[in-house]
Amino acid sequence: MPKISKKGILMPESPIRKLAPYAEQAKAQNKEIYFLNIGQPDIPTPKHALDAVKNHDLDILSYSPSSGFDSYKTKLAEYYQKNGIRITKDELIVSTGGSEALMFAMGSVTDPGDEIIIPEPFYANYNGFATASNVTVKAVKSNFEDNFALPAIEKFEEQITSKTKAIVMCNPGNPTGYLYTKEEVQQLADLAIKHDIFIIADEVYREFTYDGAKHHSIMNVEGLENHAIMVDSVSKRYSMCGARIGCIVSRNKELMKTAMKFAQARLSPPTFAQIASEAALDTTNEYFEEVNKEYVSRRDTLIEALSKVEGVKVAKPKGAFYCIAELPVDDAEDFAKWLLSDFDYNGKTVMVAPAAGFYSTPNTGLNQIRIAYVLEEKHILDAVSILEEALKAYKS
Repeated sequence: MPKISKKGILMPESPIRKLAPYAEQAKAQNKEIYFLNIGQPDIPTPKHALDAVKNHDLDILSYSPSSGFDSYKTKLAEYYQKNGIRITKDELIVSTGGSEALMFAMGSVTDPGDEIIIPEPFYANYNGFATASNVTVKAVKSNFEDNFALPAIEKFEEQITSKTKAIVMCNPGNPTGYLYTKEEVQQLADLAIKHDIFIIADEVYREFTYDGAKHHSIMNVEGLENHAIMVDSVSKRYSMCGARIGCIVSRNKELMKTAMKFAQARLSPPTFAQIASEAALDTTNEYFEEVNKEYVSRRDTLIEALSKVEGVKVAKPKGAFYCIAELPVDDAEDFAKWLLSDFDYNGKTVMVAPAAGFYSTPNTGLNQIRIAYVLEEKHILDAVSILEEALKAYKS
Protein backbone atom coordinates (compact mmCIF):
# COMPACT_ATOMS: atom_id res chain seq x y z
CA MET A 1 0.00 0.00 0.00
CA PRO A 2 1.38 3.49 -0.83
CA LYS A 3 2.58 5.46 2.19
CA ILE A 4 1.10 8.67 3.51
CA SER A 5 3.55 11.54 3.90
CA LYS A 6 5.15 12.24 7.25
CA LYS A 7 3.85 15.77 6.92
CA GLY A 8 0.32 14.46 6.48
CA ILE A 9 0.64 12.19 9.49
CA LEU A 10 1.96 15.06 11.61
CA MET A 11 -0.76 17.47 10.49
CA PRO A 12 -2.75 18.24 13.67
CA GLU A 13 -6.51 17.93 13.86
CA SER A 14 -8.43 21.12 14.49
CA PRO A 15 -9.61 21.41 18.13
CA ILE A 16 -12.40 23.58 16.74
CA ARG A 17 -13.73 20.99 14.30
CA LYS A 18 -12.35 17.60 15.40
CA LEU A 19 -15.38 16.84 17.56
CA ALA A 20 -17.80 17.36 14.68
CA PRO A 21 -18.59 13.60 14.41
CA TYR A 22 -19.68 13.65 18.07
CA ALA A 23 -21.93 16.62 17.31
CA GLU A 24 -23.46 14.76 14.37
CA GLN A 25 -24.13 11.81 16.65
CA ALA A 26 -25.73 14.12 19.22
CA LYS A 27 -27.98 15.67 16.57
CA ALA A 28 -28.98 12.19 15.41
CA GLN A 29 -30.11 11.60 19.00
CA ASN A 30 -32.30 14.73 18.69
CA LYS A 31 -30.21 16.76 21.13
CA GLU A 32 -30.20 20.53 20.75
CA ILE A 33 -26.61 21.78 20.68
CA TYR A 34 -25.26 25.20 21.59
CA PHE A 35 -22.19 25.64 19.40
CA LEU A 36 -19.64 27.55 21.46
CA ASN A 37 -16.71 25.88 19.72
CA ILE A 38 -16.40 28.01 16.62
CA GLY A 39 -16.17 31.72 15.87
CA GLN A 40 -19.18 31.84 13.56
CA PRO A 41 -21.05 35.02 14.51
CA ASP A 42 -24.84 35.00 14.48
CA ILE A 43 -24.79 38.71 13.62
CA PRO A 44 -26.50 39.22 10.23
CA THR A 45 -24.22 39.89 7.27
CA PRO A 46 -24.75 43.45 5.94
CA LYS A 47 -27.65 43.23 3.50
CA HIS A 48 -25.96 45.35 0.85
CA ALA A 49 -23.12 42.81 0.67
CA LEU A 50 -25.55 39.97 -0.04
CA ASP A 51 -27.55 42.12 -2.46
CA ALA A 52 -24.42 42.88 -4.47
CA VAL A 53 -24.17 39.19 -5.32
CA LYS A 54 -27.91 38.74 -5.90
CA ASN A 55 -28.03 41.71 -8.26
CA HIS A 56 -24.86 41.11 -10.22
CA ASP A 57 -24.81 41.65 -13.98
CA LEU A 58 -22.11 39.14 -14.90
CA ASP A 59 -22.42 37.18 -18.13
CA ILE A 60 -19.35 35.06 -17.41
CA LEU A 61 -18.14 34.01 -13.98
CA SER A 62 -14.48 34.54 -14.87
CA TYR A 63 -11.16 34.61 -13.06
CA SER A 64 -10.16 37.78 -11.29
CA PRO A 65 -6.54 39.00 -11.35
CA SER A 66 -4.32 36.94 -9.04
CA SER A 67 -3.99 39.88 -6.65
CA GLY A 68 -7.73 40.50 -6.65
CA PHE A 69 -10.00 42.97 -8.43
CA ASP A 70 -8.44 46.43 -8.66
CA SER A 71 -11.72 48.08 -7.62
CA TYR A 72 -11.82 46.00 -4.44
CA LYS A 73 -8.15 46.62 -3.63
CA THR A 74 -8.58 50.37 -4.12
CA LYS A 75 -11.59 50.48 -1.84
CA LEU A 76 -9.92 48.21 0.72
CA ALA A 77 -6.85 50.47 0.87
CA GLU A 78 -9.20 53.42 1.48
CA TYR A 79 -10.80 51.47 4.37
CA TYR A 80 -7.39 50.97 5.97
CA GLN A 81 -6.47 54.62 5.50
CA LYS A 82 -9.70 55.68 7.22
CA ASN A 83 -8.67 53.44 10.10
CA GLY A 84 -5.24 55.01 10.40
CA ILE A 85 -3.28 52.36 8.48
CA ARG A 86 -1.48 54.13 5.64
CA ILE A 87 -1.15 51.63 2.80
CA THR A 88 -1.83 51.64 -0.93
CA LYS A 89 -3.63 49.08 -3.07
CA ASP A 90 -0.26 47.91 -4.42
CA GLU A 91 0.77 46.86 -0.92
CA LEU A 92 -1.95 44.21 -0.56
CA ILE A 93 -2.92 40.96 -2.25
CA VAL A 94 -6.44 39.56 -1.91
CA SER A 95 -6.45 35.99 -0.60
CA THR A 96 -8.94 33.18 -0.16
CA GLY A 97 -9.54 33.89 3.50
CA GLY A 98 -7.03 34.93 6.11
CA SER A 99 -5.83 31.31 6.12
CA GLU A 100 -4.43 31.58 2.61
CA ALA A 101 -2.80 34.90 3.49
CA LEU A 102 -1.03 33.18 6.36
CA MET A 103 0.12 30.41 4.03
CA PHE A 104 1.40 33.03 1.57
CA ALA A 105 3.31 34.71 4.40
CA MET A 106 4.86 31.49 5.68
CA GLY A 107 5.69 30.33 2.18
CA SER A 108 7.37 33.65 1.42
CA VAL A 109 9.57 33.93 4.53
CA THR A 110 10.39 30.36 5.61
CA ASP A 111 12.15 27.30 4.25
CA PRO A 112 11.81 23.71 5.53
CA GLY A 113 13.53 23.45 8.90
CA ASP A 114 13.10 27.13 9.76
CA GLU A 115 11.43 28.32 12.95
CA ILE A 116 8.71 30.77 13.91
CA ILE A 117 8.00 32.05 17.41
CA ILE A 118 4.41 32.38 18.65
CA PRO A 119 3.06 33.35 22.08
CA GLU A 120 0.73 30.54 23.18
CA PRO A 121 -2.09 29.71 23.35
CA PHE A 122 -2.62 30.71 19.72
CA TYR A 123 -5.04 30.13 16.84
CA ALA A 124 -4.86 26.37 16.40
CA ASN A 125 -4.41 26.42 12.64
CA TYR A 126 -1.02 28.12 13.03
CA ASN A 127 0.19 24.64 13.98
CA GLY A 128 -1.31 23.27 10.78
CA PHE A 129 0.15 26.02 8.59
CA ALA A 130 3.58 25.46 10.14
CA THR A 131 3.34 21.71 9.58
CA ALA A 132 2.32 22.25 5.95
CA SER A 133 5.37 24.49 5.51
CA ASN A 134 7.75 22.10 7.33
CA VAL A 135 8.40 24.83 9.87
CA THR A 136 8.95 24.40 13.62
CA VAL A 137 6.88 26.42 16.10
CA LYS A 138 8.81 27.72 19.10
CA ALA A 139 6.20 28.66 21.70
CA VAL A 140 6.44 31.31 24.39
CA LYS A 141 3.80 30.59 27.02
CA SER A 142 1.53 33.36 28.26
CA ASN A 143 -0.30 32.93 31.55
CA PHE A 144 -3.96 32.51 32.40
CA GLU A 145 -3.42 34.44 35.63
CA ASP A 146 -2.65 37.72 33.82
CA ASN A 147 -5.26 37.30 31.07
CA PHE A 148 -2.59 36.03 28.62
CA ALA A 149 -0.66 39.29 28.39
CA LEU A 150 2.52 39.33 26.30
CA PRO A 151 5.21 37.28 28.07
CA ALA A 152 8.47 38.98 29.00
CA ILE A 153 10.31 39.95 25.82
CA GLU A 154 13.37 38.10 27.14
CA LYS A 155 11.42 34.86 26.76
CA PHE A 156 11.07 35.55 23.04
CA GLU A 157 14.73 36.43 22.66
CA GLU A 158 15.74 33.16 24.32
CA GLN A 159 13.99 31.29 21.49
CA ILE A 160 15.70 33.14 18.64
CA THR A 161 18.25 31.12 16.67
CA SER A 162 19.81 31.32 13.21
CA LYS A 163 16.72 29.45 11.95
CA THR A 164 14.21 31.97 13.31
CA LYS A 165 12.42 33.78 10.49
CA ALA A 166 9.36 35.36 12.08
CA ILE A 167 7.30 36.10 15.16
CA VAL A 168 3.59 35.43 14.64
CA MET A 169 1.05 37.36 16.70
CA CYS A 170 -2.74 37.56 16.74
CA ASN A 171 -4.10 40.91 17.90
CA PRO A 172 -6.73 40.83 19.38
CA GLY A 173 -6.01 37.23 20.22
CA ASN A 174 -7.76 34.04 19.26
CA PRO A 175 -8.36 32.04 21.52
CA THR A 176 -7.68 34.40 24.44
CA GLY A 177 -9.30 37.68 23.43
CA TYR A 178 -6.20 39.48 24.69
CA LEU A 179 -5.57 42.91 23.14
CA TYR A 180 -1.89 43.90 22.96
CA THR A 181 -0.96 47.35 24.25
CA LYS A 182 1.00 49.85 22.18
CA GLU A 183 4.04 49.14 24.36
CA GLU A 184 3.77 45.37 23.81
CA VAL A 185 3.51 45.81 20.03
CA GLN A 186 6.56 48.10 20.13
CA GLN A 187 8.54 45.55 22.15
CA LEU A 188 7.95 42.89 19.51
CA ALA A 189 8.78 45.36 16.76
CA ASP A 190 12.07 46.31 18.41
CA LEU A 191 12.96 42.62 18.71
CA ALA A 192 12.20 42.01 15.03
CA ILE A 193 14.41 44.90 13.99
CA LYS A 194 17.22 43.84 16.34
CA HIS A 195 17.33 40.30 14.94
CA ASP A 196 16.26 41.20 11.39
CA ILE A 197 13.22 38.91 11.30
CA PHE A 198 9.61 39.36 10.23
CA ILE A 199 6.50 39.94 12.31
CA ILE A 200 3.37 38.32 10.89
CA ALA A 201 0.40 40.01 12.57
CA ASP A 202 -3.03 38.40 12.30
CA GLU A 203 -5.37 41.38 12.79
CA VAL A 204 -8.71 39.95 11.68
CA TYR A 205 -10.44 41.01 14.92
CA ARG A 206 -9.30 44.64 14.69
CA GLU A 207 -12.81 46.08 15.04
CA PHE A 208 -13.64 44.06 18.15
CA THR A 209 -12.06 45.95 21.05
CA TYR A 210 -13.77 46.71 24.34
CA ASP A 211 -13.67 48.83 27.49
CA GLY A 212 -12.25 51.85 25.68
CA ALA A 213 -9.13 49.97 24.62
CA LYS A 214 -7.58 50.73 21.23
CA HIS A 215 -6.14 48.40 18.62
CA HIS A 216 -2.53 49.09 17.62
CA SER A 217 -1.63 47.77 14.19
CA ILE A 218 1.81 46.42 13.42
CA MET A 219 1.62 48.44 10.19
CA ASN A 220 1.85 51.70 12.14
CA VAL A 221 5.18 51.02 13.87
CA GLU A 222 7.90 53.31 12.55
CA GLY A 223 10.98 51.57 11.18
CA LEU A 224 9.20 48.26 10.67
CA GLU A 225 8.35 48.79 7.01
CA ASN A 226 10.45 45.85 5.77
CA HIS A 227 9.61 43.57 8.68
CA ALA A 228 5.82 43.84 9.08
CA ILE A 229 3.33 41.52 7.39
CA MET A 230 -0.36 41.96 8.20
CA VAL A 231 -3.00 39.31 7.63
CA ASP A 232 -6.65 40.29 7.52
CA SER A 233 -10.09 38.91 6.59
CA VAL A 234 -13.71 39.95 6.08
CA SER A 235 -14.93 36.84 7.91
CA LYS A 236 -15.49 38.28 11.38
CA ARG A 237 -15.71 41.99 10.56
CA TYR A 238 -18.84 41.62 8.45
CA SER A 239 -20.02 38.20 9.65
CA MET A 240 -18.97 36.79 6.27
CA CYS A 241 -17.04 33.66 7.26
CA GLY A 242 -18.29 31.79 4.20
CA ALA A 243 -16.99 34.42 1.77
CA ARG A 244 -13.40 33.23 2.28
CA ILE A 245 -11.86 36.59 1.43
CA GLY A 246 -8.80 37.95 3.19
CA CYS A 247 -5.58 39.72 2.29
CA ILE A 248 -1.87 39.89 2.97
CA VAL A 249 -0.43 43.38 3.43
CA SER A 250 3.19 44.56 3.53
CA ARG A 251 5.33 47.50 2.47
CA ASN A 252 8.21 45.11 1.80
CA LYS A 253 8.26 45.03 -2.01
CA GLU A 254 10.37 41.87 -2.24
CA LEU A 255 8.02 40.08 0.15
CA MET A 256 4.96 41.10 -1.87
CA LYS A 257 6.64 40.13 -5.13
CA THR A 258 7.26 36.68 -3.64
CA ALA A 259 3.73 36.37 -2.23
CA MET A 260 2.39 37.16 -5.69
CA LYS A 261 4.00 33.96 -7.00
CA PHE A 262 1.93 31.97 -4.52
CA ALA A 263 -1.15 33.99 -5.51
CA GLN A 264 -0.55 33.19 -9.17
CA ALA A 265 -0.08 29.50 -8.38
CA ARG A 266 -3.61 29.32 -6.98
CA LEU A 267 -4.88 31.47 -9.88
CA SER A 268 -7.29 33.92 -8.20
CA PRO A 269 -9.57 34.60 -5.23
CA PRO A 270 -13.30 33.88 -5.75
CA THR A 271 -15.19 36.40 -7.86
CA PHE A 272 -18.61 36.49 -6.16
CA ALA A 273 -17.01 36.73 -2.71
CA GLN A 274 -14.96 39.74 -3.82
CA ILE A 275 -18.12 41.41 -5.11
CA ALA A 276 -19.76 40.91 -1.72
CA SER A 277 -16.64 42.05 0.14
CA GLU A 278 -16.32 45.21 -1.93
CA ALA A 279 -19.94 46.09 -1.21
CA ALA A 280 -19.42 45.31 2.49
CA LEU A 281 -16.89 48.14 2.66
CA ASP A 282 -19.83 50.55 2.46
CA THR A 283 -20.94 49.39 5.91
CA THR A 284 -21.32 52.35 8.27
CA ASN A 285 -19.55 52.87 11.58
CA GLU A 286 -22.93 52.55 13.30
CA TYR A 287 -22.96 48.87 12.33
CA PHE A 288 -19.67 48.25 14.13
CA GLU A 289 -20.71 50.30 17.13
CA GLU A 290 -23.87 48.23 17.55
CA VAL A 291 -22.00 44.96 17.01
CA ASN A 292 -19.36 45.92 19.58
CA LYS A 293 -22.02 46.81 22.13
CA GLU A 294 -23.62 43.43 21.54
CA TYR A 295 -20.35 41.56 22.05
CA VAL A 296 -19.50 43.51 25.20
CA SER A 297 -22.88 42.58 26.61
CA ARG A 298 -22.42 38.92 25.62
CA ARG A 299 -18.92 38.86 27.08
CA ASP A 300 -20.03 40.34 30.37
CA THR A 301 -22.99 37.94 30.57
CA LEU A 302 -20.73 34.95 29.88
CA ILE A 303 -17.97 35.96 32.31
CA GLU A 304 -20.43 36.68 35.12
CA ALA A 305 -22.28 33.39 34.60
CA LEU A 306 -19.11 31.27 34.36
CA SER A 307 -17.65 32.92 37.48
CA LYS A 308 -20.59 31.59 39.48
CA VAL A 309 -19.97 27.97 38.45
CA GLU A 310 -18.11 26.06 41.13
CA GLY A 311 -14.53 25.27 40.18
CA VAL A 312 -14.53 27.28 36.95
CA LYS A 313 -12.08 30.12 36.32
CA VAL A 314 -12.28 32.43 33.33
CA ALA A 315 -9.93 35.03 31.83
CA LYS A 316 -11.58 38.31 30.80
CA PRO A 317 -10.94 39.24 27.15
CA LYS A 318 -10.61 42.80 25.86
CA GLY A 319 -11.08 41.97 22.21
CA ALA A 320 -12.30 39.42 19.63
CA PHE A 321 -15.14 37.20 20.89
CA TYR A 322 -13.43 34.33 22.68
CA CYS A 323 -12.37 33.49 26.19
CA ILE A 324 -10.41 30.70 27.83
CA ALA A 325 -12.00 28.97 30.82
CA GLU A 326 -10.35 26.52 33.21
CA LEU A 327 -12.60 23.65 34.29
CA PRO A 328 -12.38 21.38 37.35
CA VAL A 329 -11.54 18.40 35.12
CA ASP A 330 -8.28 16.67 34.21
CA ASP A 331 -9.03 16.25 30.52
CA ALA A 332 -11.18 18.91 28.85
CA GLU A 333 -11.19 17.02 25.54
CA ASP A 334 -12.66 13.94 27.16
CA PHE A 335 -15.23 16.16 28.88
CA ALA A 336 -16.09 17.87 25.57
CA LYS A 337 -16.63 14.50 23.88
CA TRP A 338 -18.72 13.27 26.80
CA LEU A 339 -20.88 16.41 26.62
CA LEU A 340 -21.90 15.43 23.10
CA SER A 341 -22.01 11.65 23.34
CA ASP A 342 -23.34 10.93 26.84
CA PHE A 343 -24.94 14.03 28.32
CA ASP A 344 -27.91 16.27 27.85
CA TYR A 345 -29.89 18.56 30.12
CA ASN A 346 -33.52 18.88 29.14
CA GLY A 347 -32.57 17.60 25.70
CA LYS A 348 -29.78 20.13 25.24
CA THR A 349 -25.99 20.04 25.35
CA VAL A 350 -23.00 22.23 24.51
CA MET A 351 -20.09 21.95 22.08
CA VAL A 352 -16.82 23.59 23.17
CA ALA A 353 -13.25 23.59 21.83
CA PRO A 354 -10.65 21.83 24.01
CA ALA A 355 -7.89 24.39 24.53
CA ALA A 356 -4.95 21.98 24.45
CA GLY A 357 -5.09 22.21 20.65
CA PHE A 358 -4.31 25.93 20.88
CA TYR A 359 -0.91 25.17 22.39
CA SER A 360 2.14 23.61 20.75
CA THR A 361 3.74 22.67 24.07
CA PRO A 362 2.64 19.10 24.90
CA ASN A 363 0.37 18.51 27.90
CA THR A 364 -0.52 22.19 28.22
CA GLY A 365 -4.02 23.59 28.65
CA LEU A 366 -5.47 20.15 29.29
CA ASN A 367 -8.13 21.49 31.68
CA GLN A 368 -9.00 24.51 29.53
CA ILE A 369 -11.63 25.17 26.89
CA ARG A 370 -12.14 28.00 24.42
CA ILE A 371 -15.62 29.49 24.35
CA ALA A 372 -16.83 31.65 21.46
CA TYR A 373 -19.52 34.03 22.71
CA VAL A 374 -21.22 34.31 19.34
CA LEU A 375 -24.74 33.44 20.51
CA GLU A 376 -27.54 35.55 21.90
CA GLU A 377 -27.33 36.22 25.64
CA LYS A 378 -30.29 33.99 26.48
CA HIS A 379 -28.56 31.11 24.72
CA ILE A 380 -25.26 31.90 26.47
CA LEU A 381 -26.99 31.74 29.86
CA ASP A 382 -28.69 28.48 28.95
CA ALA A 383 -25.39 27.03 27.72
CA VAL A 384 -23.61 27.94 30.97
CA SER A 385 -26.41 26.32 32.97
CA ILE A 386 -25.94 23.16 30.92
CA LEU A 387 -22.17 23.26 31.52
CA GLU A 388 -22.77 23.65 35.25
CA GLU A 389 -25.06 20.61 35.36
CA ALA A 390 -22.64 18.66 33.17
CA LEU A 391 -19.70 19.35 35.48
CA LYS A 392 -21.73 18.06 38.44
CA ALA A 393 -22.61 14.88 36.56
CA TYR A 394 -19.13 14.39 35.10
CA LYS A 395 -17.44 14.62 38.47
CA SER A 396 -19.86 12.23 40.14
